[in-house]
Amino acid sequence: MAPTTGDGRDHDPDATPAFSVEGLSKRFGSGEDAVRAVDDVSFSVDRGSVVGLLGPNGAGKTTLIKSVLGTVIPDEGTVRVLGRDAADGRRAAYADVDAMLEGARNDYWRLTVRENLRYFATIGGVAPDSVAGRHERLLDRLDLADRADTPVRELSRGMKQKVSLASVLAGGAKLVFLDEPTLGLDVEGSRTLRREIRRLAEEEDLTVVVSSHDMRVIEDVCDRVVVMSEGSIVADDAVERLLGAVDDYRVRVASDDLSPATVADLRDRFAVADADASAEPPTLEVNTDGDAVYDLFDALRAADVTLDRVDTVEPSLEDVFVRLTDAKPDDSSEVEPNGDRPRERRRAGVAGDGGGAQ
Repeated sequence: MAPTTGDGRDHDPDATPAFSVEGLSKRFGSGEDAVRAVDDVSFSVDRGSVVGLLGPNGAGKTTLIKSVLGTVIPDEGTVRVLGRDAADGRRAAYADVDAMLEGARNDYWRLTVRENLRYFATIGGVAPDSVAGRHERLLDRLDLADRADTPVRELSRGMKQKVSLASVLAGGAKLVFLDEPTLGLDVEGSRTLRREIRRLAEEEDLTVVVSSHDMRVIEDVCDRVVVMSEGSIVADDAVERLLGAVDDYRVRVASDDLSPATVADLRDRFAVADADASAEPPTLEVNTDGDAVYDLFDALRAADVTLDRVDTVEPSLEDVFVRLTDAKPDDSSEVEPNGDRPRERRRAGVAGDGGGAQ
């Protein structure tokens, strides 16, 4: 599938994007050992949009995010945040920006949930009492109201993840980066968080960039997806357009005649995506296109397979991802040198080092 560009939305040419990068490049190391983590990347994100950032491990996602946040200094290119050049006056550029990175302890565990919200509002330059109502709404929406006066250290991992999100939003940031926001959440907790991210973005004109290996998060929450591979952007489009750009499709056939020998033979001749011999009746899924599907049916007929059912399986975002990058999403994170936590970056100019205190 050829790379695509554009997010499918109507753009106001006079509107200032939430952020933009132009010709961004970053290398780590030197000489023959140098790794080009980000390679001449240019794109922008409209205010009020929710954008997903996808890519296999090592694609450059983390370096890109940290470059936008100012915790990694690019070798080349420019970053503009909320209309300001990030290289000229960092405090002003990042005043309305916050982030939650996977693996970073984003809250003070010895403080209660409510105390964390008040603290982070304060260091963001907002009087806590002026946003008390906002804090109560966040606590309620994220199912934290009953634990508002509980020290964070006593909460489960999933609850801590919710507190991290609430803390990021406590001061009214306009641009938020969320790295693996549903990590550690159960099915219901993940569903709640996805719903609230979408609602908050719509109600408060919040711009959100989500990096996640959970394709459900990207499909449910995002307007647009940027896919990276080997330091470059290989696709940038609305979710619906990416799904519609898949040239082939998947056929699922079900039959009691699907013997292991028949399935093995079909694997040698077709792009078999899945086979389930334990299903009743056994099923086989094959990636194909309009012409090859007839060859598949001819092969099944020649093998004396009587079909009980034939279904067309719509392509998923994971299918698109695999086609674009030749990789499967995993639960690994990129590790890059000198990557301070973005919440520490915000605090450094205001209240010193903060994140991760016990």
